[in-house]
Amino acid sequence: MSALTPVAIIPRKSNYRTDNLIQMSSQLNNQLLIENSQEVQLVIGKKPIEVNIQIKEMESNEILFPENLYSEFYLPVKQIKFHARYSNDIHTLHLGPVIALLTDIKTSGKEVPHFRSIHSFCEELHHGISENGGFFYVFTYRNFTAQGYFFDNGKWHSFVPPLPDVIYNRIHSRRLEYADDFAIFRKKLIELNIPYFNDRYLSKWEVHDRLINENHLQPHIPETKIFSKENLVDFIKRHETVFIKPIHGSQGRNIFKLIKEKDLYSIKSSITSKPEEFSNPFRLEDIYQHIQPLLNNRIYILQQGISLTAYESRGMDFRVLCHKTVNNNWHVTSVVARISAEDEFVSNIARGGEILAPLIALGSLMSKKDAKETLTRMKDLSIETAAALSFQSPGIIGELGIDIGIDQEGNPWLIEVNSKPSKNFDDGLLKIRPSAKAIIQFCTMLAFDTSLCN
Repeated sequence: MSALTPVAIIPRKSNYRTDNLIQMSSQLNNQLLIENSQEVQLVIGKKPIEVNIQIKEMESNEILFPENLYSEFYLPVKQIKFHARYSNDIHTLHLGPVIALLTDIKTSGKEVPHFRSIHSFCEELHHGISENGGFFYVFTYRNFTAQGYFFDNGKWHSFVPPLPDVIYNRIHSRRLEYADDFAIFRKKLIELNIPYFNDRYLSKWEVHDRLINENHLQPHIPETKIFSKENLVDFIKRHETVFIKPIHGSQGRNIFKLIKEKDLYSIKSSITSKPEEFSNPFRLEDIYQHIQPLLNNRIYILQQGISLTAYESRGMDFRVLCHKTVNNNWHVTSVVARISAEDEFVSNIARGGEILAPLIALGSLMSKKDAKETLTRMKDLSIETAAALSFQSPGIIGELGIDIGIDQEGNPWLIEVNSKPSKNFDDGLLKIRPSAKAIIQFCTMLAFDTSLCN
């Protein structure tokens, strides 16, 4: 992607409604390499407008914008930092990026929006994009082009939004992504040539199916099969521990854990209301009839249980956040250890788990040197997993949350991959976290050079 120039658009009053004169310094005009053309096509988001450029003695990084142009571009009338790039062959000045986050929104009686578990994250993105350069808003696909929300003076404001340069998908519901009207919305984005990532939720089986043929990843993937009576019997005969997970599950919900105890088997579950009989051990031939009715005709997978290291006798795994860079490579933006609650076998924060710095967690089990080496292996495995999955998956993938466990010999195991990782935890040390900065950089790349994301 060619170099971008940071600028700020500044509103100016105008005496007439069709004022299309923008003003900039000769220094900025030269920096953008605008050659002898007073009239150019100005593009913000997906909207082009013919404007005239007037050279004026002023700050070198500012562009004076008539207020009516703000309205024509569907932007609030205020100073906005942007990146700029001029294409001399088509006489087009592109200011951006305009970044939109897609989610499902709750509103109160006064129409104050709430973005559920990503509400604070949306504010974080707003601040990061405003500081870096760009305009950010949140919308629902059913109100696409009709209503969005931008943040200003500590509040979210409703407005008619511009068509964005790029859309970041954070819909909470798999069901919504399969709806007919969502398919119509996706088709519209293709027609408008608007890049859209992370395309959709990835099922656990889909992830397994795409990674299992990667020879270098195979040693790190637990044996996995679709749940059936025959596969269940086979698994619990061969493995001391077996997990049963919904292929579309999240946040550690509706998972079963089978543990072999001599000739009997105990069942643990993260379902909301556990049957009383789960407190008793079962014979092999009785397990299926007790579990199958609780699956509610949904598709589940069977996963080999690995004997993972624990933290103070509590379950532990590691969430590795990976993001795609401007060079179309993957890198790790954060790692946290997730420690399960006292009475839980899953480590998800949504089920009472807590987070810990990875080297502190690993340091309780091994030497400082071994802990650093193990963390490096986890990062390497995560990057290899992200690269393989994004290469094999349709659509644009820009971030992944990868869950890794460490076995008793210190080997990393790939437990799960999440295409919409939680935003409720991270290292917490910076106002704008590295994961948010990575998303902003990726969106900027998509906005100015979509060829790089193919």
